[in-house]
Amino acid sequence: LGARSLFFAMFRPSMLSTLRAAAGVCKRSIAVGAKIPELQGLKLLAGKEASDASTKEIFGGSKVVLFGVPGAYTPVCSSKHVPSFINNADQLKAQGVDKIICLSVNDKFVMENWGEKLQVADKVMLLADVDGNLTRALDQEVDLTAAGLGKRSHRFAMVVEDGVVKHVFTEASPADLTETSAEEILAVLKKA
Repeated sequence: LGARSLFFAMFRPSMLSTLRAAAGVCKRSIAVGAKIPELQGLKLLAGKEASDASTKEIFGGSKVVLFGVPGAYTPVCSSKHVPSFINNADQLKAQGVDKIICLSVNDKFVMENWGEKLQVADKVMLLADVDGNLTRALDQEVDLTAAGLGKRSHRFAMVVEDGVVKHVFTEASPADLTETSAEEILAVLKKA
């Protein structure tokens, strides 16, 4: 198999158990009420514009929905997770959300191309966590080396207001999408 075919073969039903086993069960995460750690040099892409940003600039004075994915171009991320936020962006903003940001442990070039392919436009900003520092600071790092992906982010979603975590949800496996879709976050915001 070629590299691309091998990569996508990992996400067939027979390989989902490998992914789940590689990830283990996420038992930790940044706590509700915690402040987002201050970090510099993050690569934030808004439309076609990329800029260096700090967590203070990203989260300060704003209501942000941040969701993390195991990787750009991975099947669940590309076909379900990110599209759920694109399709519900207007409804999330109607609930007072200022920014919707997708985080992945990838470089800015991959994130930029992925954003163009998914047509995120002005709906979802992309955050390239190049070295995984923010992912680790949020206690969301997962070692998916056994599945051929290396160290990545758990699939998670959180609501952050002025730098403080108000809600956080983490999937048990990177292959799952039950708690972290835009629809689930929208339901939480409507209850609040």
